[in-house]
Amino acid sequence: LQEVRTKENYFEWIMYMLDAVEETSNNTCDLIESIEKMMNNTQKLIQSNLPKIYSKNLVETLFLHPYTKIEFLVDRLNITRKTASKYLKELVSIGILKEIKKVIQNPSTSITIDKEICNLNRSFGARISGEIAKYYGDEGLSEDSIKINLKGVAGQSLGAFLVNGVSIYLKGAANDYVGKGMNGGKIVITANSYKENFSLAGNTCLYGATGGKLFVAGEVGERFAVRNSGALAIVEGTGDHACEYMTGGIVVILGETGINFGAGMTGGLAFIYDESHTFTEKINQELIEARRVDIDEFDEARHYLKKLLKTYVNETGSKKAKKILENFRMELSKFWIVRPKELTKVPLNLEKGE
Repeated sequence: LQEVRTKENYFEWIMYMLDAVEETSNNTCDLIESIEKMMNNTQKLIQSNLPKIYSKNLVETLFLHPYTKIEFLVDRLNITRKTASKYLKELVSIGILKEIKKVIQNPSTSITIDKEICNLNRSFGARISGEIAKYYGDEGLSEDSIKINLKGVAGQSLGAFLVNGVSIYLKGAANDYVGKGMNGGKIVITANSYKENFSLAGNTCLYGATGGKLFVAGEVGERFAVRNSGALAIVEGTGDHACEYMTGGIVVILGETGINFGAGMTGGLAFIYDESHTFTEKINQELIEARRVDIDEFDEARHYLKKLLKTYVNETGSKKAKKILENFRMELSKFWIVRPKELTKVPLNLEKGE
């Protein structure tokens, strides 16, 4: 440590320490405390050789360091880009974990965090959810206990395995596997400037989700909500194979869907807004049927759909959904309700698992 003379060497030492301590720690919050304890014990040795910006606590130092970039890590630490991206991903999660630690320990409180994100940050939210699950299991925290506002383009698997109590609001776009395996919580994705038919998330979003909510004010890619068994989702268009092997949950699509819709779908429910009158040509009719929602049989479903659209507008400000709500009686004729042929009751009560 006495050989530390430059900010570059200092940062290399921090990254080495971060990696070493993580390998011996079973608890992320303990990891943060361990690193900061080591930092405090060596502060006097290095403080005189560094600018004031590097005299703060470890996590702040990592975020403020001007060389927290993948090119610097590859060059200075002589590591691969894959390893460097792993470091950067961990820095974001560890920094947020430090901020939310008090909320995890005292679930009656809440917190709002603002961060920037890039596509190097994969599986954002998974580590946070894991830490919450250690204390509270599947129950998680109360709604919106932890609200994270993000800006940028998220890497793959944004909100993977998300639990109750965590709400992620992304201003920008996301890659594949948004909400993969999510069990609770909420993910809201909106664009910096709204334009219809914009794609804001990639393929296979909500893969294997068992709960939670996903609102995207734009289109998503192929295989949307594959194996979804309990999540609620509203998007403005999908690619091919949407709702494939879906067994539960509710999906609202305010736009085109692509071919082979609902292949292997044995549960759940979908509302499709079909302006072009082409949806019936795209469904896989082996297990599902599509019915118009503006008939007496689906009176309850219509009220529920309107309620969902109001929630969606409140969360995303979607211009398309606003237009539909303003002319709801007229626009109802363009909606299909899709359900498995053997389903005798429309499943509208998610809380009771129906």
